[in-house]
Amino acid sequence: MKTFNYTIKDELGIHARPAGLLVKEATKFKSSLTLKKGEKEADLKRLFAVMGLAVKNTDTVTVLINGEDEEEAYEAIRQFFEGNL
Repeated sequence: MKTFNYTIKDELGIHARPAGLLVKEATKFKSSLTLKKGEKEADLKRLFAVMGLAVKNTDTVTVLINGEDEEEAYEAIRQFFEGNL
């Protein structure tokens, strides 16, 4: 299992457009991807689950990746967060 923490820098947080792009990126991988904010968790491959976390600017989230292609997923998702959020 691979994990990383990220503090959101986007002024609007994870809103509809980047959430959709994030889910699209996550679905490219077979691994299980989970987004965690505090005690709440969401499947990173489900748009409404991600939106339901209501992640705002300056919130710190944790991404958990577990599966056969976790190394590739880790790199891609981490780069997505750094480039878009």
